[in-house]
Amino acid sequence: MRYLMIVAVDGDPDTSDAPETSIDDWFTQLNERGQWVMGERLRPPEAATLVRVRNGETMITDETFAETKEWIAGFDILDCATLDDAIHVAATHPMARGGRIELRPFWPIDDAKA
Repeated sequence: MRYLMIVAVDGDPDTSDAPETSIDDWFTQLNERGQWVMGERLRPPEAATLVRVRNGETMITDETFAETKEWIAGFDILDCATLDDAIHVAATHPMARGGRIELRPFWPIDDAKA
């Protein structure tokens, strides 16, 4: 099953003394297990462009879709056998301690079930 892992920044980081995982070690481990498909960092919210169509008119705004202290810093696509595997991958990402990680399973286009 493929999962979208959304990596977000927030204002409530972990303050424990546990050693941090480096992003390079995280990538190495995932690549060795064949669980990392792709991922990228994203520029800060100030670089976002919001596109909406209302009443046939395209409206473009230079802002994010939500005003919040949290913002999406990047994403990864994971290929994991189970949700538990994906949770383990997310929990070992360095931003799990400094931000938030959201996991969403892919929903294949040909799967009509909600």
